[in-house]
Amino acid sequence: HMDLRYIIGQCRATSTGFLTGCLLHLQEPNLTLHAEIPDLPQCFQLTVLAWTPCVYLWLVSPLYLFYLKRNSKGYIMMSVLNRVKTIFGLILWLVCWTDLFASFHEMQQGHVRPPVYFVTPLILGMTMLLATFLIQFERLRGVQSSGVLFIFWVLSVLCAIVPFRSKIIYAGREVRLRFTTFYAYFSVTVAELILSCFNEKPPLFSNVATDPNPCPESTAGFLSKLTFWWFTSMAIKGYRSPLESKDLWSLNKQDTSELVVPNLLGEWEGEKVKQLKPERTAMYSKPAVESNHVGTSPEEVEVLLAGGKGVRQPSFLRALLKAFGPYFLIGSAFKLLQDLITFINPQLLRMLIEFTKETGMPSWWGFSLAFMMFGCAVLQTLILHQHFQYCFVTGMRLRSAIIGAIYRKSLVITNEAKRSSTVGEVVNLMSVDAQRFMDLTTFLNMLWSAPLQIILALYFLWQTLGPSVLAGVAVMVLLIPFNAVIAMKTKAYQVEQMQHKDMRIKLMNEILNGIKVLKLYAWEVSFREKVLQVRQKELAVLRKAAYLGSLSIMAWTSAPFLVALTTFAVYVSVDENNVLDAEKAFVSLSLFNILRFPLNMLPQVITSLVQANVSLKRIQTFLTHDELDPGNVDRKPVASGEVGRLYFAVTVVNGKFSWAKKDRPALHNINAMVPQGSLLAVVGHVGCGKSSLVSALLGEMENLEGEISGSVAYVPQQAWIQNATLRDNILFGKPYVEQKYRCVLNACALTPDLDVLPGGDQTEIGEKGINLSGGQRQRVSLARALYSEADIYLLDDPLSAVDAHVAKHIFDNVIGPEGALRGKTRILVTHGISFLPQVDNILVLVEGTVSEMGSYQDLLKQNGAFAEFLRNYSLEDIIEDDDVMGMCHNTQQWGKNKSVNTVPSQGRFSERRHGELVQEKKKVQVEKLIQAETAETGRVKFSVYWDYAKAVGPLLSLFICFLYAGQSAAAIGANIWLSQWTNDADDSARQENVHMRVGVYAALGISQGTMVMFSSFTLALGKIQAARKLHQGLLDNKFHTPQAFFDTTPIGRIINRFSKDIYVIDEALPSTVLMFLGTVFASLATMIVIISSTPIFSVVVGPLALIYFFVQRFYVATSRQLKRLESVSRSPIYSHFSETITGTSVIRAYGRNGDFVLMSDMKVDENQKSYYPGIVSNRWLGVRIEFIGNCVVLFAGLFAVLGKEKLSPGLVGLSVSYALQVTMSLNWMVRMTSDLESNIVAVERVKEYSETPSEVQAPNQHMENKKPPNEWPPEGNVEFADYSVRYREGLELVLRNISLKVKGGEKIGIVGRTGAGKSSMTLCLFRLLEAASGEIIIDGVKIAEIGLHDLRSKLTIIPQEPVLFSGTLRMNLDPFEKYSDDDIWNVLKLSHLHKFVSNQPAKLDLECSEGGENLSVGQRQLVCLARALLRKSRILILDEATAAIDLETDDLIQSTIRTQFEDCTVFTIAHRLNTIMDYTRVLVLDKGQIAEFDTPTNLIAQKGIFYGMVKDAGLA
Repeated sequence: HMDLRYIIGQCRATSTGFLTGCLLHLQEPNLTLHAEIPDLPQCFQLTVLAWTPCVYLWLVSPLYLFYLKRNSKGYIMMSVLNRVKTIFGLILWLVCWTDLFASFHEMQQGHVRPPVYFVTPLILGMTMLLATFLIQFERLRGVQSSGVLFIFWVLSVLCAIVPFRSKIIYAGREVRLRFTTFYAYFSVTVAELILSCFNEKPPLFSNVATDPNPCPESTAGFLSKLTFWWFTSMAIKGYRSPLESKDLWSLNKQDTSELVVPNLLGEWEGEKVKQLKPERTAMYSKPAVESNHVGTSPEEVEVLLAGGKGVRQPSFLRALLKAFGPYFLIGSAFKLLQDLITFINPQLLRMLIEFTKETGMPSWWGFSLAFMMFGCAVLQTLILHQHFQYCFVTGMRLRSAIIGAIYRKSLVITNEAKRSSTVGEVVNLMSVDAQRFMDLTTFLNMLWSAPLQIILALYFLWQTLGPSVLAGVAVMVLLIPFNAVIAMKTKAYQVEQMQHKDMRIKLMNEILNGIKVLKLYAWEVSFREKVLQVRQKELAVLRKAAYLGSLSIMAWTSAPFLVALTTFAVYVSVDENNVLDAEKAFVSLSLFNILRFPLNMLPQVITSLVQANVSLKRIQTFLTHDELDPGNVDRKPVASGEVGRLYFAVTVVNGKFSWAKKDRPALHNINAMVPQGSLLAVVGHVGCGKSSLVSALLGEMENLEGEISGSVAYVPQQAWIQNATLRDNILFGKPYVEQKYRCVLNACALTPDLDVLPGGDQTEIGEKGINLSGGQRQRVSLARALYSEADIYLLDDPLSAVDAHVAKHIFDNVIGPEGALRGKTRILVTHGISFLPQVDNILVLVEGTVSEMGSYQDLLKQNGAFAEFLRNYSLEDIIEDDDVMGMCHNTQQWGKNKSVNTVPSQGRFSERRHGELVQEKKKVQVEKLIQAETAETGRVKFSVYWDYAKAVGPLLSLFICFLYAGQSAAAIGANIWLSQWTNDADDSARQENVHMRVGVYAALGISQGTMVMFSSFTLALGKIQAARKLHQGLLDNKFHTPQAFFDTTPIGRIINRFSKDIYVIDEALPSTVLMFLGTVFASLATMIVIISSTPIFSVVVGPLALIYFFVQRFYVATSRQLKRLESVSRSPIYSHFSETITGTSVIRAYGRNGDFVLMSDMKVDENQKSYYPGIVSNRWLGVRIEFIGNCVVLFAGLFAVLGKEKLSPGLVGLSVSYALQVTMSLNWMVRMTSDLESNIVAVERVKEYSETPSEVQAPNQHMENKKPPNEWPPEGNVEFADYSVRYREGLELVLRNISLKVKGGEKIGIVGRTGAGKSSMTLCLFRLLEAASGEIIIDGVKIAEIGLHDLRSKLTIIPQEPVLFSGTLRMNLDPFEKYSDDDIWNVLKLSHLHKFVSNQPAKLDLECSEGGENLSVGQRQLVCLARALLRKSRILILDEATAAIDLETDDLIQSTIRTQFEDCTVFTIAHRLNTIMDYTRVLVLDKGQIAEFDTPTNLIAQKGIFYGMVKDAGLA
């Protein structure tokens, strides 16, 4: 009450001086406080209350007008609403001045009024005019709803309520006129307030009209923005049905990349220019325009080096601050306000406790205190969420801007810079580092706000308890290093665990890629062990981290308690007279609770800052990389006059190029002049600089003297394919012209491929062209160049990846003298010697210089390097060519022959691809359905939670809950004890009790701490156990899943289960569970305490809980779907980016930088479109939930006032201080519920893949007698009896009723067209496919009746694609370590690897990289042979490798097999018929049935299918 008395006293002082003879100043302050009918003195009413709103408006309006002048959104038409508001404003002005004139009138009558009666109406009238002016000015500036005026009207109404009341009370004594004017004034102000809640129509010409789905925020009113009411429509929509991307609102204009990125880049350019400015000396004078071009020319560099010692680096941070600082500061202002308001509530609590102590106080004072607490809390909520909104939006813009800047930079950096930052690193810059900035913006204000809060809290605590506060603070300060140490350790563990995790994922990736081979070799067990070993290490680290975590959690939960304990204990023991009463205890408790948050946050903010600083440096280095100088190559447009032959399209004079400024030149002394319209071939050995020459001409290399004129088209050696439709890949941004497009397709031999592709030219092509063969990719790349109609074509070995006849077709139809490009300038890098005679000029490169140049005939005559190159390069090549020519002359059948010879190879390829693709296409649609189902099941089923509880252990789960309940009980106990203790205050016996009181309080608190520790320990144990069980289940299942599953499921999806979902189960889920349990029990505790102290409170719990439940359901449904949409739209940004980086040279050559930048911006905006509602949904939730919490505070206060007679001050303090904490825990509870729902999905996904049906194991567990004897199969007889098989349920049979008998030791060749079922036969022997009917019998044992492992370990296969796993060579040969070193060396000798391996320093421990990349394909094939030799089983199956292997290795393998497997049964799937001509029998399959089965000679005599094949191969 001090405050009020003080104000009134002040008022009296002023009134006596300034407002001489204020009539009512006789009224005593006691009248105000102690009267049952309180009232404020008249002078106070006329001055302070009347002037407050006016002062506010006059202070704010200059700033506001300045802001409006700067930001105009177009004007709004006059509307009824606007007219009414303006008229009311004028009425108010009239009313006020009526008062003024009334006072003058009275003066004339002789009633002398004090001056306040003239001043106040005058001021009020002026203010009302200002308000009316603002109403109109806002309309002209397009403001739809005004916050400034709204607050003004609210203040006016609030300030008018008191006079309103007192005028009613003293109705008799008032002058009639004043009475009426005041009521007119009051009613019109209320009307204005109500009107200002509505918004105006949107301004003219705004983009709201054109936008298909505008964000309602832009048109929302002030109140709606304050409470985020405009978001409600989306929350409801999301609750009714899962949101889709079409439901999302468009981004606000000012958040789009279109505005944000140029803003940042502009500031950044400014920074860079500033850095260059000091050196703009007279040494060179270039026009300023050019220096803006980022490429610094050599002269500039010299100057920089000369004058640039004291030059500061351009600072990216400064650019960021300039671009986003001002907006962020608004948020900081809100934060400051909120920090100050936070400290009002403890003061109000103090007054409330005082109020319950004193007996004579009127109850209206208690009620107003309760309402003031409520008002404060609501204000705090609204302001806090505005602050968050500003911070998050800044963060979002930062991310957009940084991604945009990095993307734009990556399109222009030099190759040298590219070398220093790999694609992965740059993608990390975009994803991780930009994200860090985003996270930091939310924390950044804590840097100044945390110390401020700490200082204020300590100040108020000192006021309450005096110096003994320092004891408590000391405890807090001591806890900080303790937590810092724990954080450091945890970080170290995290790094270690990441390494194990990467290791495990790499292993899994290999295993899944080679799963077929693992099954065929029966090696699953050994690999499962490897994975589990890594997993074991990973879990061990996790366990350590979890124990540390539970220690730190204990520290944080016990901290506030320990602080309170030490403070109170010291306070009571320092001085006999210190009495701990309710007021002191609970006020200081609520202050300690305020202290807890900033102390918690500071360490986090600091680590976040450090990380962001690292990120800042990384981004800055990337953005300051050198850029390619666009002036490297002088591209002059073709002048129309010089079409003649004399004109040179490309000239290079004394060219000297290097990949980086520091490197030695890759090309030197290059002189080349290419006449317009000629075809130049560039040849030379591998690594002599052919591709470098092309890059140099494109301007990708440093220092080029030379020029290219006209537009360029470029075909790189490795075709670069975008993830878009086939047609888009070819058009590449050019308009579609049907006829031209068809011609291009025909010329590039793409028409037959289109028939094969499932969607024709609208087929979506995967990343890196994954669903096209190498040859198709190359041809698409060529088609793109052809379609672009450039003047100069740079073709970097485009014919390498295609078959010979296709190469010929392309050369004839596109590149050659008769092709589509005749008349254009073509530079062709090639290895194909057969085309050289047809080119105009040949340029021979040797070690980076031009050794000779001229036509084919000239160079042959010179007999120099070129002639030698022809001889070395491949004699066979030329010979084969002659053969073809010879054949052409000799046989009339050449045409037919050619078609059979070459087309099937292409046909087979396409056909096989076709099969896969069709399957894939069906699969894709099915998959999509499945995904949709799993993604949108809305609420998670209870069974999933139960699954997790089971994995933790049901008893353990119960025990954890019990511990949590225990710790809450202990906390409540401690606080109730405290309230009892404070009631001792008036007891005479209190001194003796002190030690007992302190002791019990300490005991309760410490037991709470230990329980917290135990509960988090047990949770840690449980989570490790669950993680182990779930991972093991998934792993076991995946090793026993039928092959068909892997054929139809993309590997990425399985890997995702092993990486992302297991990570969630390991780390994210347990911490969510921990927080969830914590908040649930905290909220429960609050309710219990309030209800037990004021039972009537239970009436309100029902309605509040109902509102809470609704808000929570709406929020969870909407935010879960928004999160999904956000993560779905995030990956395209990165995939598009890595795609761009790999294709920068192509994008630059075609000049499409701008289009790609736009595409990237669109993808970022698309992602932010789902991110923004996600932020707002959190704000929406926060405002609503905290409002419920504030209601709890209100009712706790009201009921405390009502039950004042029965309650002790201790209990009041207890229940209200608990209520003040409740908002926090309610808010977190909803967050945690939703996190729990989104994280528990991981368990569901892992479960889903742990329960896929596994392969049909023979029931050999029960039938030990069925386990085949160890030496089985003794002879190797194989019999198929009426055998049929299909790939999957619902597909047709691949093999139909096959019956045949093979005696041990026979060699059988299997031949047939593609898709005849050759490979399926071998898969059946291994039971990768289960029989549909019939059976296979090996040496009298039906293979369906024995265990898969037993069966597969007794057969050997040399598969078509050689698969190696990363690990030692020894492990690749013998994973179970069954054989001795001598055996292995022996095998290596036989498989011709001996020399290679013994030359390696590591010998048998030679590390094979992933997929065996460090061995050549031939060597890999030989390793597979060595595996087979090592197993030496009775039955060998060879799936002959066609493309992979050269003839030489093939002969080696064949001869080894003939000698080493003489007495074994061998099945060979043959593609080269000459390998099986000496076999015992040949089996010809046709459409899944046996067509012919006999010795080769007999079959040739029969003149059937086999004869035809032999004849095609030219063996007959």
